[in-house]
Amino acid sequence: MKSIKVIVLFLLTGISVVAQQKITVEDIYTGAFRAKGMDELQAMKTTNQYTVLNSDRTTRSQQIDLYDYATLKKVSTLVDTKTSASLVSGIDSYTFSPDEKQILIANNTTQIYRHSFTADYYLYNIITKTTIKLFEQVQEPTFSPDGAKIAFAKSNNLYIYDLSSKKTIQVTMDGKKNAIINGITDWVYEEEFAFVRAFDWSADSKKLAYIRFDESEVPEFSMNIYKKDLYPTVETFKYPKAGEKNATVSLYVYDVTAAGSKAINLGNYSDFYIARMKWTNDSNILSAQVLNRHQDNLDLLFIDGNSGSTKIILNEKDKAYVDVTDNLTFLKDNSFIWTSEQDGFNHIYLYDKTGKLKNQVTKGNWEVTSYYGFDEKTKTVYFQSTENGSTVRDVYKISLDGKNKVKLSQQVGTNSATFSPNFEYFINTYSCPTVAPTYTLNTSKDGKQIQSIVDNKELEDKLKKYNLPTKEFFELTTEKGNKLNAWMIKPKDFDATKKYPVFMYQYSGPGSQQVAKDWLDTNDYWFMMLSQQGYITVCVDGRGTGFKGAAFKKMTQKELGKYEVEDQIDAAKVIGNYSYVDKTRIGIFGWSFGGFMASNCILKGADVFKMAIAVAPVTNWRFYDSIYTERYMQTPQENASGYDENSPINFASKLKGNFLLIHGTADDNVHFQNSMQFIEALVQANKQFDWAVYPDKNHGIYGGKTRIQLFNKMTNFIKEKL
Repeated sequence: MKSIKVIVLFLLTGISVVAQQKITVEDIYTGAFRAKGMDELQAMKTTNQYTVLNSDRTTRSQQIDLYDYATLKKVSTLVDTKTSASLVSGIDSYTFSPDEKQILIANNTTQIYRHSFTADYYLYNIITKTTIKLFEQVQEPTFSPDGAKIAFAKSNNLYIYDLSSKKTIQVTMDGKKNAIINGITDWVYEEEFAFVRAFDWSADSKKLAYIRFDESEVPEFSMNIYKKDLYPTVETFKYPKAGEKNATVSLYVYDVTAAGSKAINLGNYSDFYIARMKWTNDSNILSAQVLNRHQDNLDLLFIDGNSGSTKIILNEKDKAYVDVTDNLTFLKDNSFIWTSEQDGFNHIYLYDKTGKLKNQVTKGNWEVTSYYGFDEKTKTVYFQSTENGSTVRDVYKISLDGKNKVKLSQQVGTNSATFSPNFEYFINTYSCPTVAPTYTLNTSKDGKQIQSIVDNKELEDKLKKYNLPTKEFFELTTEKGNKLNAWMIKPKDFDATKKYPVFMYQYSGPGSQQVAKDWLDTNDYWFMMLSQQGYITVCVDGRGTGFKGAAFKKMTQKELGKYEVEDQIDAAKVIGNYSYVDKTRIGIFGWSFGGFMASNCILKGADVFKMAIAVAPVTNWRFYDSIYTERYMQTPQENASGYDENSPINFASKLKGNFLLIHGTADDNVHFQNSMQFIEALVQANKQFDWAVYPDKNHGIYGGKTRIQLFNKMTNFIKEKL
């Protein structure tokens, strides 16, 4: 009997081991848990169809496939790289001509910064099935509305290519690196206003508006690039830090027929930003969103393309800052849809062409999180919102008069939509923490699902053998009474009678969100791996994060890092009092703004946190860029105490716990300078700590086996120090 028990015990143990297969960092960062999707999904505009970029691993080829919205059946393969000698190096991205008979295909992409890149471009004719190479290493090629021309940027100048004559016209002549940029944004605009193409065609294709950046007086930042060369090279670029000189921006309209540019008089403004620029439906009226340097006053201008005269159509002011909107949509009569936080939550508004408010379309103590479009035929607006809770997303439609609102999404979690051109159907992308992304065809009438397109059952089945825990979502209330969204991942074999170490993860940046009911990202798999090793992971979105209204988001104004750090410390105290938590073993981790937070927490919460890991942290807000920092802090000259009292570099002497500091030397965003000066402060405070430097790696710290080495290093640090 005894031997039988041993055998049975052995078998049961074996079953348990199989049922709880261990996640490894190598699994995570070699794509073992990658979900399937619909790559480069684009809704057509002239037909009720959509395209997807598919890949065939067997033949190592890519296809742009055309599908019918109503049936989901593949209509045709528009482009196949295995039958096109010109495209053997692949398809990185693609755009259609206005008549959708030609496709501009990018490959051989070379990344510049976060959003910007140069690429080679090929023009594929769908009718003749021919491919010609148009451009080498240019930026942002864009068809004119009549499809006859393509505007593009190269080496800081703007050009127009005529498709019929095959001739190129140079629009600007003065472009020069680190001095003048035409039609492409500078570093800080790209990073903080999140756009690269700073030119736009008028509706009649006769004019091209563009922004010119004179950054000759902007201070320069330099980084050593090491590679494997005998001598490092130096990368120098313009980077305006908080309180320093910004690029001087000006607005021009180029007349294609006259082949000349006219400067728009913006003399009423000084030290300002042109945060957005686009032509209206009136071929002669250009719109521009102009922000003052504090970003608390925004003017929507209408500009006459002939005379250059300007008129303020809409003005928004805020005690903190005004968010720039990408949702400006012009209707046929040039009335326009606009989104704004003016009533305390982000909502949709309708204005007539003179800027008079016609109607607030959506209302309530919830946020519109995406605007999908307007159906002129039925006068219906389609959008995504947080109406059912700040951690979920649902898809809705509503009449332009604010009536007849209908919830179109069916499941609780995160829903997003891609609508057909006639708004009859939409592809709904859905996920939650227990359901991997699914793509379904739904009807816009009532949201009912018609058919499944893509699911990730295979991934879900694969994960079953790992027997992973689930995220538990809850609202954490601090001793000060602040109610904060949170989630927790416990070990699968959790025992409430035991005491567990807790690893806290956060980002905490203004308007951000980490506590959301969507599918797992790569960090989540790492946290699941840590749960298999006996750690509880907790994430708390403190004050200053997004989707709970403007007051909650903007209350950190002028004091970035004060209330956010307070909330993480207070949350750790609440969690530390849970019966199953060892309050002497609480750690915290974050990247970028989260690294800034983790650094502050180990310093200002020295008696609460045993360890911290900070990756690519801002350690002194004086080192960070003008647009982001001043939006929340104003300038160091105006708000010195706000900067100094919340920057980790000034509190190095408070370090007690175990601290790991990580940074890439080629980080163009949060400069390596932040960590170098912080390291010196810690050294002079005679503090022991650990640090890791990644040569020539940018803010993302990736490439080759970098992420595997990085996350194994962090895992080992957690196991040793927490």
